[in-house]
Amino acid sequence: MASYLRPTSLDEALASLSAAGAHHPVILAGGTDFYPARVGRALDDDVLDITAIPDLRGISETEEGWRLGATTTWSELVAAELPPLFDGLKQAGREIGGRQIQNAGTIAGNLCNASPAADSVPPLLAMRAKVEIRGRGQCREAALSDFITGNRRTSLKPGELVSAILVPRPKHDASSIFLKLGARSYLVISIAMVGVVLESEGDVVAAANVAVGACSEVAQRLPYLEAELIGRRLNAALANRVKPEHFEPLSPIDDVRANAAYRREAAVVLVRRALAALAKQNGG
Repeated sequence: MASYLRPTSLDEALASLSAAGAHHPVILAGGTDFYPARVGRALDDDVLDITAIPDLRGISETEEGWRLGATTTWSELVAAELPPLFDGLKQAGREIGGRQIQNAGTIAGNLCNASPAADSVPPLLAMRAKVEIRGRGQCREAALSDFITGNRRTSLKPGELVSAILVPRPKHDASSIFLKLGARSYLVISIAMVGVVLESEGDVVAAANVAVGACSEVAQRLPYLEAELIGRRLNAALANRVKPEHFEPLSPIDDVRANAAYRREAAVVLVRRALAALAKQNGG
């Protein structure tokens, strides 16, 4: 017989997970992936609904950066007053389904679903985000690059849940952007997507984070390109620094949306467009 629990505190939720042992329940937040996957059949999963836990919701600023509560919705994020560092993540949030999905879907849910085409992952990777993970009597942090381990796989252990996403404060002025390519403009799974964060001192790139999604099992940063961009002028010529060889860490696949070669070429074009747009925003 399936069970449904809706605790009102984090301690209560973690106690329920601990008591469940190996019979780990489905953790339900927005439900935007849970319900569509079960159309046409009975809901026979044990469910732990975490939407009534106040400690898991909201956005706060700390000395180290920002804390995004796990059940904060995309609509809440988009409406929040945040610095330009978050512009790319907000752009991704506007691409996640329609308005109803954005009102229900949560930031942590998009990460825990661990789809190769999860729109939030490239911008959060570019923001050097960490995932705050709670278990009964313990709290640990994992870099997002270590948290998602494969297609629909994460490093969560039995008895654990994601409590927040942590975004560190950049050392310099930062700007960001998110671009995606799909078969149409809205309500579409990505063929390729990029998240870019550039930190600058004056008109010089002081730090660069470039991440590509939907072109490998797990979204990847491009360290060789990032190194190439540091110390360059933040102007229109920056996009010319992008070379196909910078994309060697990617392993795109052939599927119904696009073949591997097209995905790789699309990623190159998207990154060039992203860098050109950021240069223009910064007056370059």
